[in-house]
Order: sequence, then structure tokens, then C-alpha cells
Amino acid sequence: MKACIRGAAVVMTAISTAVVLAACGQGAGNDPDGGNAPRIGLLLPDAVTARWETQDRPLLEKKITELCADCTIEHSNAKGDVATQQEQMDSMITKGIDAILLVAVDARSLGVTVKKAHEADVPVIAYDRLAEGPISGYVSFDGQEVGRLQGRALLQAMAERASGDQIVMMNGDPSDPNAVSFKKGALSVLQGRVKIGKAYDTLQWSPETAHLNMSGAISALGVDNIDGVYAANDGLAGGSISALKANKVAPLPPVTGQDADLAALRRIVGGDQYMTVYKPFGPEASAGAAMAVAAARREGLDRVATGKVKAGGGKTVPAVLLTPMSVTVDNIKNTLVKDGVYTIQQICTPQFGAACSKAGLT
Repeated sequence: MKACIRGAAVVMTAISTAVVLAACGQGAGNDPDGGNAPRIGLLLPDAVTARWETQDRPLLEKKITELCADCTIEHSNAKGDVATQQEQMDSMITKGIDAILLVAVDARSLGVTVKKAHEADVPVIAYDRLAEGPISGYVSFDGQEVGRLQGRALLQAMAERASGDQIVMMNGDPSDPNAVSFKKGALSVLQGRVKIGKAYDTLQWSPETAHLNMSGAISALGVDNIDGVYAANDGLAGGSISALKANKVAPLPPVTGQDADLAALRRIVGGDQYMTVYKPFGPEASAGAAMAVAAARREGLDRVATGKVKAGGGKTVPAVLLTPMSVTVDNIKNTLVKDGVYTIQQICTPQFGAACSKAGLT
């Protein structure tokens, strides 16, 4: 009767619980005794950031199926819209889904819906982004270390070029707790070492907004006065680089990134982007899948977790925090290619043939 009880939690209070339970009927829900397979919801935030649909989703679905052959997976993508994700989550709660793996569009706004899930006995595992509300577990990378890696790489690149010390900071969406961590980590390395000429927070991680903001920075600072760009992810890096090129900034200043998007790797090989941060998708997806399956089966998450984090309200929850790594043109082959994320053929299209040969990507 577990799923029926969950259903009751979202029915108008005018209807008595007894009536709802009766309406559910005998054998309904996902109780193991009823013979129904666990159902796991996968809620992704957008289609702008390539990794969600091209890396995380297939890896998560594969791993969940390996761990739980009879589990079913329901997937939705909010396309960057908070209200859409709230509706998707409400729908899954109403259906009596057994566990939800959530990458929140807006961690703060989803807190109320996470609370609804908790009240309906639907555990929520926050994946990659720490959502607010009573989550049951968390899987991600050390966000401040991501920012520190980006900051160190930017300082190294600027030192090699000896071109000055003024940068533009293209931070992520401030509603994403990860963006806050990236920024904090980067500033811990950059403050006192460079002059921050302009800094922007980029709503919904939009490359188009990054392009507009970078154009504004160039107008304010001058074409020859941007010596480095801290871009919090590869989408923002791409938007920033397109604006630099459109404004005839040459040579391009070093630009950071994150997520190891295929387009970013090609920009790195071609010399337009200096680095990205690789957060190995496989280990993160494995941990997320393991937590989701354990939660759906009502098993303890501590056997999956390697640590704990403080979630909303100060509650401590089981967590897996993985270690990111910096990737430049010098170690693409020994990281992303070696791990099987991309092949050399995928990275080295004919346009990048000479650059790939120079980088040893053959």
C-alpha cells in the first residue's frame, strides 16, 4: 500500500485518507510484496548544457538498469524552466514514483517541491547540484575545487603570456549552488593576484547572455585590456569566445571552462579556449544510480555514500563527493580519450587535423 499512501499525500484534504486508500485498490503501488517493479524518476534541468542528455542520462539509465533489472525509469527535461520542472516533479509524486534523481533548475525554487516529495514518502537524491529542501542524498563533485582548478589554470596561462592582469569573470547562475561554489573557489585563487575588470552572473547558464555580457565588457574595458576570462563552464566559454572574436580581439586571451563538452575540446585543440574541468561522468552516474536504486528499494544510503553534507535546514545527508581534474591540450589524450568519453576521431575533425597532430592526438 506504500504507493497508495503517497498518492493520498497529494490528494485534496477534503477526501479522507481512508477513501483514497480504498480507491487505490488491492495490490496497487510498488510494494515488493505486490510484485511491482520500482520506478525511478530522472529530472534534468536543461538541454543547453550538452552533458545532461549526451553523457549523464545514458550513463545513469545504463547503471540503474545494471543494478536493478526490473526498475523502470521516467525521464523529463525542464528545458531551463523552473515551473516546468516543478510540474514534472509534482506529476511524479502523484504517480507514486519510488525515488527521484533531481538536477534542479533552481535549487531554491525547487525546495517546496522537494518538501512535497518528502511528505509523500518519495526520497529525492540531488544529483550534481545541491537542491534545497529535505533531500535524502547528494552526489556531485567538490565545487570549490572546480573553481580553484579554473583559477590556477588561468593564472598559469596568463603568466605564460605575460600580457597583463585584468580579467573578466563570467560566473554561472547564482540560483545554482554549484555556481556559488565555483565562484568562491575561483576567487580564493584569483583575488589579490589579478584585477577583475568586470564580473557577471549568468542566468540559466546562457551562452547567449555570456556573449552579450562579454561584448559589454569589451566596450567598457577596451579591446586590448582583457588578459584572461574566467568562464564557469564550457557554454559560457563558448559565448565569451564568440564575442571576443566578433569584436576582433586578437590574440584571444586564455579562457577557462568546465564540463569537457566536445565543442570545448575542439576549441582547446584549436587554441581558442585554454582549459576545461573534467568531472568524470561515469563515477558520478554510478554513484547517483546506486543511491537512486537504494532509495527506491528503501535501503540505507550510507552503504553508497562516502561522506556527508549539510543540506537545507542544516540536516546532514549521505553524500558522494568526487574529485574533478583540469584538462588542457596537453592531457586530453590521457584523460577524456583514455576514459572513453570521446574518441580522437570525434575530437579531431578535418578542420582540426593539423592542430591535433601538433597536440599528439593521432
